[in-house]
Amino acid sequence: MNILANAAKYDVSCSSSGSKRANQAGGLGNSSGMGICHSYTEDGRCISLLKILLTNVCIYDCLYCVSRKSNDIKRAAFTVEEVVTLTLSFYRRNYIEGLFLSSGIFKNADYTMERLVRIAKRLREENFNGYIHLKGIPGASEELLYEAGLYADRLSVNVELPTEQGLKTLAPDKTHKQLIEPMAIVRKRQTENNRDKALIKSTPKFLPAGQSSQMIIGATDESDHDIVRLSSGLYKKYNLKRVYYSGYVPVLEHENLPKLGTPVPQIREHRLYQTDWLYRFYQFTQEEIVNEDNPFLDLDIDPKLSWALRNREFFPLNVNQASYHMLLRVPGIGVSSARKIVAARKFSKLDFQKLKSIGIAMNRAKYFITCGREYMSKDMETKHLRKLLLREQNSKYSTTLTPQLNLFS
Repeated sequence: MNILANAAKYDVSCSSSGSKRANQAGGLGNSSGMGICHSYTEDGRCISLLKILLTNVCIYDCLYCVSRKSNDIKRAAFTVEEVVTLTLSFYRRNYIEGLFLSSGIFKNADYTMERLVRIAKRLREENFNGYIHLKGIPGASEELLYEAGLYADRLSVNVELPTEQGLKTLAPDKTHKQLIEPMAIVRKRQTENNRDKALIKSTPKFLPAGQSSQMIIGATDESDHDIVRLSSGLYKKYNLKRVYYSGYVPVLEHENLPKLGTPVPQIREHRLYQTDWLYRFYQFTQEEIVNEDNPFLDLDIDPKLSWALRNREFFPLNVNQASYHMLLRVPGIGVSSARKIVAARKFSKLDFQKLKSIGIAMNRAKYFITCGREYMSKDMETKHLRKLLLREQNSKYSTTLTPQLNLFS
């Protein structure tokens, strides 16, 4: 447990399931209506998954992976029966509410995938209705991936590195085509399942929580443009639920890897997740956020504010007339706030006070909107506006932290 749970911590693609797998009489677990992730449900409850590898033995020697075959670490493996017994006994003790099961690849892809599928199948046969997240093994047969989708709630296949060149440098035995092929298989099966379910109600569920992926950032010299271009393509082509980003922490001294003591700043991960949100929910295209002219995200300010400062010609935006699409592009206005503005302005003209009561972050929005007369950044140069916003941002963080620091002074 110590070895295989510790090795699993590097996979961050534990995520809300969105599954609707209800409990049955005499069964264990319930994924219906709550969603489950590795720490919180949709209703705010903190829960946990049993997050382990089936084995940390691996036939590959990827330089960024702790389980690479050349790494001098203790090796271990669970049997199918051991994982089933652990999951059921931990659930009965109220330790967990689901299983996240990944694995190194031993012997070959089908040999490993077949064991993951057997575990999920055995759990369902034992009337376990909790959340199950399995790792899809690249190179596994379509039949095994399909069977995995019948028992698991979510399947994830890690794309690992953003560029083909990066894979050649750090994982020469792998290609993007090999890593993406399982996603294409799952997408095809999802489409077929949806079609069959529309005709036959008794059609079995297939991956009710969909599929996700993860990529390591900073192990190679890819730009944010490379990362975002790949992730947005995965969403469009394979209908992924989430793409996760994991900043590389150098632990191995090698000429092809970043130097020891130079971890990827966590803020870079954060900016990538913010970007992910913009093209999934805010109607941005990925080329608007990062492109060949602006290949890296600004680490000092969020990507939405960065876009607004680069495109001042669209502002000021009159909130009483602007389209919903344009309201989403105003810093300080979220999806919920934009909808409230569209609804509220049907009944009365909005001013700054009313916008504040709606929940707009006026400390940012006021520099990009007008209600007819008011416009806070009129004639202000972009570089001066950026400095002003940064100063206000830093001041806000300082004020927020001071009371907490005083408790320990």
